[in-house]
Amino acid sequence: MANNNTKTVKKWNNFSFAQKLFIFRNSDIVRPPRNANYILLLTLVAVLNIIGVVMVLSASSVTAISDYGSPWFFFQRQLIWLALGACAFIIMSRIPYTVWQKYTTPIMIISFILLFIVLIPGIGIEVAGSRRWLGIGAWRFQPSELAKFALVIFVADILTRRATKMGSFKEVMGPIILTSMLMMFLVVIAPDFDSAAVLSFIVASIVIMSGVPLRFIGKVAAPFAALAAIVVLIEPYRRERILTYMNPFEDASNSGYQITQSLIALGSGQSAGVGLGAGKAKWLFLPNAHTDFIFAIVGEELGFVGTMMVLSLFIAFILLGIKIILSCKDRFSALMATGIVAWIGGQALVNLMAVIGLIPVSGITLPFLSFGGSSLLISMAAAGVLANIARYSRA
Repeated sequence: MANNNTKTVKKWNNFSFAQKLFIFRNSDIVRPPRNANYILLLTLVAVLNIIGVVMVLSASSVTAISDYGSPWFFFQRQLIWLALGACAFIIMSRIPYTVWQKYTTPIMIISFILLFIVLIPGIGIEVAGSRRWLGIGAWRFQPSELAKFALVIFVADILTRRATKMGSFKEVMGPIILTSMLMMFLVVIAPDFDSAAVLSFIVASIVIMSGVPLRFIGKVAAPFAALAAIVVLIEPYRRERILTYMNPFEDASNSGYQITQSLIALGSGQSAGVGLGAGKAKWLFLPNAHTDFIFAIVGEELGFVGTMMVLSLFIAFILLGIKIILSCKDRFSALMATGIVAWIGGQALVNLMAVIGLIPVSGITLPFLSFGGSSLLISMAAAGVLANIARYSRA
């Protein structure tokens, strides 16, 4: 099957633009038909996005009125980004996944350039002390989102091309460590430690899945954990997060305010919630209600039932992702699928744990649900790549 996929990619690269456009409009010329894995993945992503736009409307309406004079401001922008994301999903799901190996280097170069440019004062947009965005006005793009996708492709490509050299630490882990550490460094100095943590989780997941000897992982894990601890502790606001996490109610009106309000919102929903749109936390009590803490609004307005529904959808996404990984017919697709599942599943886990107070507050959005243009767009593109891999898997 791997040889057949290689032939497919060669044929694809030789097609003219008109031929490729014709292929996009006529589904199954160079790829297998939609199977059960593909259809189930599409359904999960669609349901998560539907819940997302509804909850963004509810969670953002008060802030939108306060800041922009219209309750529809964030909702309308989310619909636009969702439309773009849907297009990205469709396009990515139709491009043979092995094509990405050809573009690993250009994508990484573009990603590094954007991560560097965003740090330049006057170019990168600074919000709350972090310079993470590029764009004009309200329309912004976060380069760290593209970095996640670029790193998935890069690590999967390296571990595929050097599959016969797995016994050499220098040959296999050398380029991965150098590249990923440089990328994480640029993200951390933004500062955006949470995105750097997601990047490290992506790399670790792919490396472990690839079968790299455990002694290699051990050589990297301990120094990396020590370095991460230092990065956390040297910044006062990160130290404060750790201390607040240990006892958020001790300073509930200051450092522990956000997590305290999040827990109040979740507790207020009880079993069935106070009703969609009837929540009080979004009335400027809970900061970032429509972005990082949208799950708290789900809990308040839809209750335990709503939170379990969202949690079940993400668990289903992860389990389906694992099924796709185990069904892959070649190494590159399995490693790439691993990175995408680790990225979306890991980011969801970090967000949910932060919202319910199991880990310190993070600035990570909840995939497909939180308001955020570049996060939604790139996540949908990644899900589209996973969908394409699913079409080639043994359903």
